[in-house]
Formats: sequence, C-alpha cells, structure tokens
Amino acid sequence: MPQHEENASIKHDASHQANQTERRKADHIRICLEETVQASGVTTGLERYRFVHQALPELNFDGIDLNTSWFGIPVDTPFLISSMTGGSEGTDRINLRLAAIAEERGWAMGVGSVRAAVENPALISTFKLRHVAPTIPLFANIGAVQLNMGMGVNECEKAVEIVEANALILHLNALQEVFQPEGDVDFSELLFKIEEVCRKLSVPVGVKEVGWGIAEDTARQLSDAGVSFIDVAGAGGTSWSQVEKFRSHQAVQRRAAEAFADWGIPTADSVLAVRSALPEMKVVASGGIRHGVDAAKAIALGADAVGFGRSLLQAAISSEEEVNEVLMQVELELRIAMFGIGARTISDLQRSKRLVKIQ
Repeated sequence: MPQHEENASIKHDASHQANQTERRKADHIRICLEETVQASGVTTGLERYRFVHQALPELNFDGIDLNTSWFGIPVDTPFLISSMTGGSEGTDRINLRLAAIAEERGWAMGVGSVRAAVENPALISTFKLRHVAPTIPLFANIGAVQLNMGMGVNECEKAVEIVEANALILHLNALQEVFQPEGDVDFSELLFKIEEVCRKLSVPVGVKEVGWGIAEDTARQLSDAGVSFIDVAGAGGTSWSQVEKFRSHQAVQRRAAEAFADWGIPTADSVLAVRSALPEMKVVASGGIRHGVDAAKAIALGADAVGFGRSLLQAAISSEEEVNEVLMQVELELRIAMFGIGARTISDLQRSKRLVKIQ
C-alpha cells in the first residue's frame, strides 16, 4: 500500500474509533437515566451495619467538621463526584454543572474516561473544567485495559494535561468490557503497565473498579505497583453488565448478562478488605452509596472518602441548583450521623467504635 494510502487508512481507523467511543458514552448516559441498571441479588452490605446512638454527644452540632485533604490539597468534605462522563455531545454541560457545584461545596471530582479526547481533540472541551473549578482536586480517568491497546505513559500524561488534573484514575472494568459489544478484553499483564504509569506519571495514580469491588489480594498487588489510592467501587449500585445488556444486539449475550446481576464484592466488604490489607492506603468507598448515613458507615468501616455517581446524574442533567441541593443534603446527613454518635471530625468518625454489625 502506498504511504499516503496507509496514512489515510490510519486516520480513518482513528476517526472511526473516536466516533465509536463518543457514541458509547452517549449510550451509557441514556441507559443509566432510562433503564433499570441497579444490581439485583446483591447489596452494598452497608445495611448490615448500624450506629449505636449517642444520646449525649457532648458536641455543638455547628462544630461538626467535614474537612479533609487529597494529596495535601485541603477540601471541605470527604466526598468525591465519581468518574461518570465527558467525551460526547452534551456531556460538557453535565460536567460543568457538577464541577461548579463541587468547587462551591468543596467536593473532589473525577471525570469519565478521557480516552475520547485523547483520540479526538474536538472533544477536549467536554473535559475542560478548571475555569469553574480552580481549587478542588480533579481526577483524569483512563481505562486500564487501554494500556494493552496502544496507550501508554504519554497518553496518560495527555489525559492529565487535558483535565489539568491532580491525579489519574485507571479504572478496572473487565466484566463490562466482556459484555460491551465493542469491548477490549485483553487484561493480560496489565499490572506491570500500571506500575510503569505509577512510576513515570507526573501526578499520583489511583485505581478504581466500576461496580464489582476490589479484593484484598488485588489491593496488595496494586499497592506494590505504586498506586496512591484505591476506589473500591463495590457491588450494590450500578451494574455495568446490565448497562451493556441494553446496548447488545445479541440475544445470547443479553441473557448471559442477567446471570451477573448479583456479581461482585459488596461495597462494605470491599472497604473492610482493602483497609485490612493496606492500613496506610487512601481508600475511597463508592458503589451504591445512597446518602450521607451510608457515607458515614463507609468511613467508619475504614474509607477516607466516599464517591457518589449515578445518583447525581439526573440532577446534573437538570440544573446547578438541583446538583447543589443533592450535595447539600448528603453533607447534612453526614453531619447529623456524626452528631448522633458524638464524632466531631472525619478522623473521629474513622476511629469510632459505635458502628456495629447487626446481621
């Protein structure tokens, strides 16, 4: 093939890949809003725990302090808007609304996979948030499997530059990729490549699951590879096998997805496992977190921060005012839970002995 024809073919393939990625992201938003994609037959496990009420908290409610930090960056809350979207038409509005209120309320924020913008510069604007969120921690995001698909440290660095991010999240979504019609399923020898990114990238690297949890042995492997934080993203919330079921045109694959509706490690169990294995690791609890009381339980189990994802999506579609109201309610619920057990700070909550298992 002549050189000019080969170059044209490469450009066509890259354009097709970028368009496919953009369409997939749009599908995911639509399905999460319109279809039943909640895991069934498995819960977060947080319902198995209850706080022992403290009738005499010996605190002034107005003195409850939610402040914490990410990599030395102070924030007003221990909350994270989990990586959700970006990279398709309309998602810039969603991300901008979320980022503006996250800045106002002191939440950290992750964006969806920046792969789309790395592949197609026309989509970079959907990830540009620093002008509305100048001070909070922002996290870029790339699927870890893409390290086997031609992406490397340079592409990860590009993702960080696009978002002007304080850290990079590599997400693990093996089962999602299997059920995804155009999924990338070669997860072989990824740990070495994750280690290389951790070693060479200019910012800290975290790893998150997407809804099936992280076990103790996996957490140890990731820590040994140099990962700076782990988001367990446990089972009990959105099931991405169910999301991809609605995108599949193959009857066998759709039926097979149903068998995995209860797959995964419950969020509570995953937090406990990772914290037990890695006492010094920064741990994020996400996956089916419904409100501030769930968040309080997750922190008392060992999490440092708590992520909210799909539960914010409908508000983000609507307005900044609705996003602000949802975030404000979560913060209030956490404060009340802390007051109800006599914990003034997040550190007090982490050390509390007043969370008991009831099942």
